[in-house]
Amino acid sequence: MKILFLDHDGVICLSSEWGSRHKNKEGLDSVFDRFNIKAINVLNEIITETDCEIVISSDWRFHASLSQMRELYQIRGILKQPIGYTGYFKSSSSDLELARATEIRNWLDTHDPKSVMKWAVVDDMDMSLWLTDNFVRTPRSLEGIKQCGIKEKIIKILN
Repeated sequence: MKILFLDHDGVICLSSEWGSRHKNKEGLDSVFDRFNIKAINVLNEIITETDCEIVISSDWRFHASLSQMRELYQIRGILKQPIGYTGYFKSSSSDLELARATEIRNWLDTHDPKSVMKWAVVDDMDMSLWLTDNFVRTPRSLEGIKQCGIKEKIIKILN
């Protein structure tokens, strides 16, 4: 199994969509901002080329059950629904990057290493210090996962 640990804000929910939930009146769309259509297309290309499974590392995991998030992915046209969430790592420091990297490492540690053949992390926070070769950063909130070269880096890690 190949795993893509996926953040939302700054990756597939870009700054142009931030605040869109306030324009929606019902359902999950009133809870979460929209995903960028072009970013969804890139994510779908990654899924198609790697056959990866998605584990959500985004803070959005705190605001919906996994079944609700699966429904949201389906409604928004993502080819695969997430198989899980990373856990929560309570840290005494304010280092959000370290906490998220630890949550991902903890998820990997609690799953059979023989079942997870390859894994990649895509996030707009810089976790390169802790996740090195498996990490791809999307530093520009306007581009996210559709930024030139990001898709190729993720596919290279997963394949």
